[in-house]
Amino acid sequence: MKQIKSVLIWAAIISLIVVWLPILAIRRLFDRDPSHYYTGKLFRKLGFAISKVNPNWKIEIEGADSVDDRNPYIVVSNHLSNADIPVISNLPWEMKWVAKEELFNLPVAGWMMKMSGDIPVDRSSNNKRVGVFSRCKKYLDHKVSVMFFPEGTRSRSGKLNKFAPGAFELAIREKIPVLPIVLDGTQKCLPKKSWVFKESANVKLKILPPVDTSNLEVGEGIELMNQIRDKIANQLSEWRNVPISEVDATLG
Repeated sequence: MKQIKSVLIWAAIISLIVVWLPILAIRRLFDRDPSHYYTGKLFRKLGFAISKVNPNWKIEIEGADSVDDRNPYIVVSNHLSNADIPVISNLPWEMKWVAKEELFNLPVAGWMMKMSGDIPVDRSSNNKRVGVFSRCKKYLDHKVSVMFFPEGTRSRSGKLNKFAPGAFELAIREKIPVLPIVLDGTQKCLPKKSWVFKESANVKLKILPPVDTSNLEVGEGIELMNQIRDKIANQLSEWRNVPISEVDATLG
């Protein structure tokens, strides 16, 4: 029964994507904003729509109402599954997503990421930060936030993995506040390497208070990273009602 329901959900998702592609292309054609803000915002609505075609996903969001998406942030989130992207797309904001370059080479989905102005990372490049930081700065200068998964990949265990410092160093360099997002439950929506959706998934998404970077120096990126990672770990610990050691992969 789960397999049949999953096939129907995937059929609905594919139909949404096929319908959205030409609409997004037309929106991009007439989007005069230098950051393609409106195209990106329309693309995020696709993620929102995808999150709604699965009746078993119960999504609880806290803290989104106080955020102005034209007051830019470096947004960071823990990463648990492919479901993170449509769940985060429930937030009523536009932000450019930093993602591995391979995703941009996918047919249809990759085309839409390019049209929306998302930011590819060539992880094999020795100077990948230069290009990524340059594009991020362009969007930040045009009052659009950028979004990172500082773990770099989805957690296999559900625990919080080690963070990379790039997003935090960028935030300090550009004097942009960091906005942490905490997710839990998406690992139960669609497990890694599986196409079958779980029968029931209760997802929590919380926006933590932004962290000011205006008084920080470039060399303090690691300290900022650890501070924000601790905030995310503490929230996961509280939600799961377990010690920090059971949500933090670096303590295992």
